[in-house]
Amino acid sequence: MQDFSINAQRLGHPFLSRDQPSSESCFCQLEGEIDDCGCDFDSVDEYNNHKLFPRLQSILEKDYFRFYQVNLVRPCPFWPGEEKCGLRDCSVKPCAATEVPPGIQESPVIKREDCDDELGALDGSLTESQSQHLKQWKEHDLKQDNFCDVGDVSREDEVRFVDLLKNPERFTGYRGDSARQIWKSIYEENCFTSERGPGGDSSPISKGYTDVFAAVGEMCLEKRVFYRCVSGLHTSINIHLTAHHPPVKTVVPFGSGPSGTEFDDNQWGWNYEEFISRFSPETTYGRGPAFLRNLYFVYLVELRALAKIAPTLKRFDFYTGNRQEDAETKQAVVELLDLVSEFPNHFDESIMFASKDAARLRHEFREHFMNITRIMDCVGCEKCKLWGKLQTQGLGTALKILFTPSALSMSLTRNEVVSLFNAFGRLSSSVRHIEEVRDWLKKQNVSQHNELR
Repeated sequence: MQDFSINAQRLGHPFLSRDQPSSESCFCQLEGEIDDCGCDFDSVDEYNNHKLFPRLQSILEKDYFRFYQVNLVRPCPFWPGEEKCGLRDCSVKPCAATEVPPGIQESPVIKREDCDDELGALDGSLTESQSQHLKQWKEHDLKQDNFCDVGDVSREDEVRFVDLLKNPERFTGYRGDSARQIWKSIYEENCFTSERGPGGDSSPISKGYTDVFAAVGEMCLEKRVFYRCVSGLHTSINIHLTAHHPPVKTVVPFGSGPSGTEFDDNQWGWNYEEFISRFSPETTYGRGPAFLRNLYFVYLVELRALAKIAPTLKRFDFYTGNRQEDAETKQAVVELLDLVSEFPNHFDESIMFASKDAARLRHEFREHFMNITRIMDCVGCEKCKLWGKLQTQGLGTALKILFTPSALSMSLTRNEVVSLFNAFGRLSSSVRHIEEVRDWLKKQNVSQHNELR
């Protein structure tokens, strides 16, 4: 999941001029309006960095949101023998049973609103067989709304709880052919491409990163949104890895075995040069700034999903078994959702899937994203797989909320709620990190100016 712009996004992008001056900074396009949205970059920076980010990070430290249930041993369904990372930093520390709050262990799924009551009311006039069929139909309908395939979390032999605070997302050294194959499959096989070939025929364009990126400008809104969400997520992941990096000289090549040194948390920090390498026009053929634009886009998509599902989330109890903390968590979530609802220029999902091809497009949109969640089982780094699964499930949950007609009455599992909040937390952190890089660059410029005096 960590190999980035050199082999993936930097190979092409339709939103940028090919003759863009190489001297422009990473942030040269982070001004004005955000593509396909009604707000500007400055308003998002102000809102996120000074209002939302501190509240959200505090919530993610609560027990309800820090424990995530995940299957890290499900085999890759697409290619055999995926390379495994042997580095210490790739491993995930699972929770002991005593570490997980009892309320979370006992109730991993949030009850569907009124669903059980409605079926119970019908049971008096139906046979047991008929009631069972109704439940099966309901389960089938619910699956049709899902955008994720994260495995069966009821498999106790495969699923475990992970404390996200003890397994933070950061640089692990996972790179090379294994990581490239993940992103190659995501972009080439699961992002939409042009429906007509370069010569005007009806055959698909030849598969490759450049073709995928070059086709975005020709896509309809729905397909363009899909690509920009994936690209924005990719960008966010790589910002995290540059912001949480070990001392540069200690980085060990992927597959070379365990690192001989363990670092305290305070030794992990920014690798600003790596950030510049991944996003500057000079090292990305002028395309890095557009990757950052897509981060803001997917941020607004997930922000809108939280706003839309807010009435339902405000009725959740966020139960862990600790009465005082549960009450504090609910109050904090309600206050956060009020703040989310106050944002003046939300992404407008109502303009999507409105054409005569709406049903087909929505089906393709859902199937493509579900396939991306399956690809996460092919990631060779355990920690990268954990955060890849969580963030794709979070984005998939956001898409489910936005593009399910009955969103206000839908049910969400606890894992969906946890992934939704944590995935948005990752995007919020990435937007905040951009401000940190800007501050660093300003200090560098001042220092260089003083040296020249």
